[in-house]
Amino acid sequence: MRPLDGIRVLDFTRHMAGPYAALALADYGADVIKVESVGAGDPSRRTGVDYLGDQSTLFLIWNRGKRSLAIDMRAPEGLEAILRLVPTVDVVLENYRPGQADRYGIGYGALSALNERLVYCSISAFGQEGPLAPFPG
Repeated sequence: MRPLDGIRVLDFTRHMAGPYAALALADYGADVIKVESVGAGDPSRRTGVDYLGDQSTLFLIWNRGKRSLAIDMRAPEGLEAILRLVPTVDVVLENYRPGQADRYGIGYGALSALNERLVYCSISAFGQEGPLAPFPG
């Protein structure tokens, strides 16, 4: 038995910091569901110089042990599918720029209204406010 067995995580992260945090949760036993955009998916699929087939080894390392779900969150039915999952999870991870999760309809306010016990982790390169907050990292 691992410490996070029975914990379910929705992972909206991409690139490095977020996927690595979600990987740690998966390594400790959490059931991590990585949510990617339909079509392009996580940009880290195309990051780095080493590939296994058509996928970056960085992507494969950062996302091992996770399940994956491709959804168009900009489409009403895509957002509805995400919102149906929220009551069934314990944790949400996202690493969008500040305010982007709210614009997608998956910010803390919207999701915690569906699941009052939800742990919501927002990772940003330069904090949630301040002069550098809007910049990607």
